Amino acid sequence: MDNVDVREEFQPQGKKRRLQDDNTENINVAAVNNKSMSLQRSRLPQPSLRRIQMPPAVASTNPAGAVKKAGCSIVPLGSSRGRLAQSIPSRMMKIRVAAVAKDAAPSTAAKGVPQSVKCAPSAAVAKRRPAWDVKGKLDDTKKQLSDCTGKLQVAELQRKQFQQSSDVLGKSLSHATSRVKELEDKLRTAESQLQSRESELGQLRHDNTALQKVLPLREAEISSLTTEVQELSTTLKDTKSTLVYAQQQLDHTQQQLDQKAACVDEQHKLIGSLEEQLQHMEQALTNAEQERRRLHNVVQELKGNIRVICRVRPLLDGERHNDMMHIQFLPSDEKVITLTKEQESHTGNNRKEVVKHNFSFDHVLQPVAKQEKVFEDISQLVQSALDGYNVCIFAYGQTGSGKTYTMEGPDELTCDTKGMIPRAVDQIFVTARRLETMGWMYKFTASFLEIYNETIRDLLVTRSQKAVVYEIKQRGNQSHPEQLYVTNLKYVTVGTVEEVNKLIATAKSNRSVAKTAVNHKSSRSHSVFQLQIDGSNTAKGLTCRSTLCLVDLAGSERLDKSCSTGERLREAQAINTSLSWLGLVIQSLSNKEAHIPYRNSKLTLLLQNSLGGNSKTLMFVNVSPLEEDFHESLNTLRFASQVNECNIGTAQMNRKRVL
Repeated sequence: MDNVDVREEFQPQGKKRRLQDDNTENINVAAVNNKSMSLQRSRLPQPSLRRIQMPPAVASTNPAGAVKKAGCSIVPLGSSRGRLAQSIPSRMMKIRVAAVAKDAAPSTAAKGVPQSVKCAPSAAVAKRRPAWDVKGKLDDTKKQLSDCTGKLQVAELQRKQFQQSSDVLGKSLSHATSRVKELEDKLRTAESQLQSRESELGQLRHDNTALQKVLPLREAEISSLTTEVQELSTTLKDTKSTLVYAQQQLDHTQQQLDQKAACVDEQHKLIGSLEEQLQHMEQALTNAEQERRRLHNVVQELKGNIRVICRVRPLLDGERHNDMMHIQFLPSDEKVITLTKEQESHTGNNRKEVVKHNFSFDHVLQPVAKQEKVFEDISQLVQSALDGYNVCIFAYGQTGSGKTYTMEGPDELTCDTKGMIPRAVDQIFVTARRLETMGWMYKFTASFLEIYNETIRDLLVTRSQKAVVYEIKQRGNQSHPEQLYVTNLKYVTVGTVEEVNKLIATAKSNRSVAKTAVNHKSSRSHSVFQLQIDGSNTAKGLTCRSTLCLVDLAGSERLDKSCSTGERLREAQAINTSLSWLGLVIQSLSNKEAHIPYRNSKLTLLLQNSLGGNSKTLMFVNVSPLEEDFHESLNTLRFASQVNECNIGTAQMNRKRVL
């Protein structure tokens, strides 16, 4: 048949790429009649199949249904499935078999006679004619011949149509061959792209695996955020309702504000008037406070008591982790300080009670007090030295409580950190220059010594001269009765502040200091700075002599804390002994005993005139802010209270008229 030629024409293309079986077997007559239907191939676009023109009777016939009605089955021709060259003849054969089956279907399918798979419909009849019925058999044969003749005509017509279709398909095959080559090139390109996409797909799968691991965490976060959003939504609703209510309140308040705005001007005028009255009252209060202080000094002078100022040093940089809860100050009273401590209750039951120790002095300075504020309390006392009064100011306290800082200041002095000694010297010289306009002329003589292990040392001489023995002597005459002095001590006449500051620097460098477990720069001696003042007024015929004595006592220390051994131990013992004698002298003065043991210590003997003679005396009691020093601070404050109650008599002015 012509189909053999067509198959042979397509045979050279058998070596090309195989088509998908499903696409080959699923092509039917409806696909051929539909111009929009195209052959389908795996991963590549297929060329469209030209429409084959068929008779209406054939075109409207379903080949598969016709074959089944005829009792035949459809079997693709050729041993190789999936090739384009063999798929077209297979479709041709299916169409031919379907056309043949169309004519035979009415006569055979209706009777339900099964047909052979690969042959024409069977000529068997429902009832076999007897052998003698030759005429019937002849009629049946004629009828079958007529049917076969009709089918042969139909088949011949279909053959001609298929021949025409074969020519059309031959042309389509040539076009399809070139199209296949083009598609194969595209296929290779697509395969390379596919490999690239597969590698990308692998990476994406790896990323997807990683994301799958993270996904539960993100889902949990999303769930948490969703819950939070819901909560925030609820909060937002509540806030909106609150805002509405607040807006209503605001409107109401605005109305009230508008009503009260008219009264503001009147209130401002009233406030202005009250502020003026307040300023006058504050000025009057300031004047009254100054007068109160002056009268207080007068009362103290009349009482003859030693004035005491308590100063609590601030915490150092290495002590910021501590607190000062055990030390309490009264904001309304700058004269009271209270030490508190928890201790076991005497009633038992594991209860603790807070024990308070209250002390009252002339002034209590908190840790924030600056050097300038401290000096304000003693400036009037320093002024008394120029008026002819003997003045003694000394600092007492445990080691590391800030005595040297209070009296001398740090190593590098500034205007804010200068101690009481340099500030007192500044005030003496400034006031002396002012009094020169009133006819007063002054002469100043300075000395600086220390008492180290009950031995006097001159701090204004070189070390090679320290073999000299210094003794405290007492001399008296009609002009200066019972005046104490130190033999062989260097007295330097000074005329300016700078000269005095040089002497102070020299003495500071020569003073005995050492490092202990409690204080890295502990003073190991009592230092005494004395400035003798001689004044005269020729016009008025007056002379005066006084001594300004500024003492920095060595700090008391507990041997179990300072861990002193050897030379440090002997120094600590000498310091504690001299301070004990000082306490005994104060106690004797308070009890008004007939005998005062001044001579038991070099310190008390040197301070004899200041403690029990004609002198104005002030003591700085320095307190440590650390709670671990509670007991030492308590003993210090108790001693200071005893000193404050000590009556040494009223100081007399050492002024004399020259005849």
